[in-house]
Amino acid sequence: MDWDIEQIATLCMTIQQIPAPTFGEHARAEFVAARLRDAGLRDVETDDTPNVYARVPGQTDGNGKGLLVSAHLDTVFPPDADLTNRREGDRLFGPGICDNSMGVAGLVTLAERLAQTEPPPSDVWFVGNAGEEGLGDLKGMRRALDRLDVKGCIVLEGGSGHPWTITHRGLGVRRYKIEARTQGGHSWGAFGEPSAIHQLVRLADLITRWQVPKSPRTTFNIGVIEGGTSVNTIAAYAALLLDLRSEDRAELDKLIARTEELVAAANAIGEARFTATIVGDRPTGAIPITHPLVVAASDIYRELGVADANIRYRIGSTDANIPLSRGVPAVTLYLTQGHGAHRMDEWLSLEPLPLGLTAAWRLIQWAVGNLP
Repeated sequence: MDWDIEQIATLCMTIQQIPAPTFGEHARAEFVAARLRDAGLRDVETDDTPNVYARVPGQTDGNGKGLLVSAHLDTVFPPDADLTNRREGDRLFGPGICDNSMGVAGLVTLAERLAQTEPPPSDVWFVGNAGEEGLGDLKGMRRALDRLDVKGCIVLEGGSGHPWTITHRGLGVRRYKIEARTQGGHSWGAFGEPSAIHQLVRLADLITRWQVPKSPRTTFNIGVIEGGTSVNTIAAYAALLLDLRSEDRAELDKLIARTEELVAAANAIGEARFTATIVGDRPTGAIPITHPLVVAASDIYRELGVADANIRYRIGSTDANIPLSRGVPAVTLYLTQGHGAHRMDEWLSLEPLPLGLTAAWRLIQWAVGNLP
């Protein structure tokens, strides 16, 4: 298939320039909605999530289950981040350029093309969803699945180090905000009184000593620590954000129990008041490698010349977690090769993009006609 890669590259870089931190995706959502309206899609609207919804009517025109194609709007970068981008040959550089500006550009491009073809067998919903990153907790995809009755989902990500990857299993994730509170005081006059920071970092030190299995792969990470008011104040408040993940739900449950036991033990000592609040809970779910949707995706890659050794099947924490957890077949596809996701020096390559777009296009065509 022919794709105007120069036009798509320009669209991607334009999208990347619109700040879209998690919980602040509104400007990017409005841009995408305008593009989809101009392309002639139906029922285009932006909700308060903010998700963008647009429909290509199928032969059933609103009756029966449709197909959902999505790409998340948000990035990990704050609204005041330096979003300077540039192009060097076939590479685009810039924070969020791959994750997920190209995913959104691909969504718009595929929607525009489908709107110009004969009506598909059933409706296809294109959704630019909010809240995929960080503490968004996949809220956009949750809202979309609450609203739409669909027979399958194809989630688009801008790129991956191994672009011909099919994510068909959802990685379980639990996130906590652990807070410590004390009376605090002056660093000299109240010396010896409990410090929320001191107490919290002692608890954090215990977490860093945890042993977790390499198989099934299980991880933990303290991503943020905050608290205190000044260098000469005994901190009355401190908090950390803890990320727990595992390929196996039973191992994740062990980490969850360990976290809650650790907080209870710290409270029993009585030097600080600890609370652990769940701030993220990404459910698990999967379809097997033999599922027709996975088989179709892998067959399409082979037809396009991708060797078996370069087709990867993986577990991941993506928007596909939500449909998979609800029994809706879903895969995440990656449109091109990229590197440095969540870093300021993020980049993607345009060279594999035609193949990635063609694969996504063919899978949409297959899924809308073959999923029950």
